[in-house]
Amino acid sequence: MMDILGLGATAVDHLIYVPSYPPPNVKSHVQRSERQCGGLTATALVAASRLGARCAYAGMLGRDDASQFVAETLQREGIDLSHLIVRDDAGPIRSTIIVGTDRGTRNVFPEHPAQCGAHPTLPPEPVIRNARVLFVDHVGIEGMIRAARVARAAGIPIVSDIERDLPGCRELLELVDHVVMSWDFARALTGAHSPEEGIYRLWTPRRALVAVTCGEDGCFFSDDGQVVSHQPAFRVQVADTTGCGDVFHGAYCAALAKGMPAAERIRLASAAAALKATRTGGQAGAPTLEQTLRFLGAQN
Repeated sequence: MMDILGLGATAVDHLIYVPSYPPPNVKSHVQRSERQCGGLTATALVAASRLGARCAYAGMLGRDDASQFVAETLQREGIDLSHLIVRDDAGPIRSTIIVGTDRGTRNVFPEHPAQCGAHPTLPPEPVIRNARVLFVDHVGIEGMIRAARVARAAGIPIVSDIERDLPGCRELLELVDHVVMSWDFARALTGAHSPEEGIYRLWTPRRALVAVTCGEDGCFFSDDGQVVSHQPAFRVQVADTTGCGDVFHGAYCAALAKGMPAAERIRLASAAAALKATRTGGQAGAPTLEQTLRFLGAQN
């Protein structure tokens, strides 16, 4: 049995570091550039694996160099690819990410292939039922809905990282019992005026937890739809926010697979995301379990 199964977005990120994000029609000196594996699901799985979870990826990749780069990276991180689906028209998202080193912020410019993320009819249902946690995003929405229905019927917790209100996303969200969502998207989706209101609007009887992440303002969450708790953000020296949300999701999944209570899941995820923010890159900055626990111990 695997701890976490992911089917969604993988990416090849070309990170370009500049002194600050430039205004239009100017030249900006590039301090350095590098290529990393990224993507909502891929980064979440890497983060969870570094925290000790047994992870598998069963989405689609192609036969191109970018797909090979992603596959090699995931394998190196200990992620099971035995159920990977290979198609000629599939591949990872290719993203150009401009990082302003003055504030550690980034702007992302993604380019999508013809096929990416979850396959409409694969992996087989027994593979999905063999996971302790199913992680879903909005890439390959038809396959995500299918997998979520299988997991829901089997009583497997589903954690979501949905960032866009695309066709099918609301149907998928109805199947999710652990909703972890940025405040920007929660506000756009629900029309709420505060994270607390957003949680109440996102809550349904099917939910086990709703969390709204607010960057430097921390995370608001509820596991009963009535009482909203707040986990303050850990104060760190920010170098690069690329992948912080993905690492938060992966750490949350790892904590859920371990059976940790809600407040401890959120605290662990917040610590992992904070540590990632101190390092450049997305997946490259994801901390290990030892590093995260040491960091948490120093907060007491």
